[in-house]
This record gives sequence, C-alpha cells and structure tokens, in this order.
Amino acid sequence: MATSLEHRSTFPVAAGEVYGTLVDKAFLTERLTDIGGKDATLLAHSRDGDRVTFRMRQGVDASRLPGAVRTIINGDLVVEREERWRPEGDFYAGATRVTIAGVPGEIQGRSRIAGTDSQGTLVITAQVKVSIPLIGGKLEKVVAEQVGKLLAAEAEYAEKWLAGDA
Repeated sequence: MATSLEHRSTFPVAAGEVYGTLVDKAFLTERLTDIGGKDATLLAHSRDGDRVTFRMRQGVDASRLPGAVRTIINGDLVVEREERWRPEGDFYAGATRVTIAGVPGEIQGRSRIAGTDSQGTLVITAQVKVSIPLIGGKLEKVVAEQVGKLLAAEAEYAEKWLAGDA
C-alpha cells in the first residue's frame, strides 16, 4: 500500500506566471544550486510549445538521513525526478515520477496550477511506494515527510524568485 501526500502553495501572481517560473530552465538551475542538495543538477530540459519536460538529480548526504533510511541505503541518497508540464484549459497540469537509487520504489505525482489574475495556487498530490517487506510502509512515511519538507522549501524559493528576492 502506498503513502499519500498533498502539498499546496499560493503565490501572489497569476497562474501563468507561476507556471512560467516553475518550468523555466534558469529558475530550475538556480533552485538546484541553492537548495537542491548534494551534487544537484538539471539533467535535461526541453520545451515543445507550451509543454515542458525536465529531469533533475538531487542528493542528500548520508549523514543527514534518518536512521531507518540509512539501514537500506548504502551511502548518499540520490534522487532522480522527472516532471512533464502542459497547459490544460484554464490551468496547468504536471506529472512527476521520482526514483531513489538503491530503493525498490518510486513516487508518482500530479500537479495543478490554477488561479486568478492576481493569485496562482499550486497543488501537488503524490503516492510514495517502497516495496520492501515489513519496513516499506515505515520508509514510505519517512520519505513522504521529507518530500513534504522539500516541496515547502521549493515553494518558498519560488515565492522569493517571483518577488525578485532569490
């Protein structure tokens, strides 16, 4: 059974501006440099009209991992994340897939950016699945908690970027 999570962020700009920022190559590169963790890098970024796909790698030093995770992973945590975004009517839709090196499992997520001319709201829902007998559920909860913290930090970074403070 997977563990669910939801994250919601509201920005003081139109949904289109939020979308434009969150898929911008310069923004992603800077965000990874500033808060992406160990050896973070943008691996790929492509645009086809209003559709954008990107892939990134983020890392967490082994010493910063919770004990339950250190028992499973040998060394640093290396996360690969792919996002695909597109406009869909009056909102923007995203799909995310995350894998963690050395861990049998993944995170699948859906994102939606919608709002008014003066406010955009990003809602992310995801399912964390770790396929390890007996401890998979416990690890899922730890991963979901850490992902929630990462999404909050990324939203805070985006808000500062939109305000010209990043």
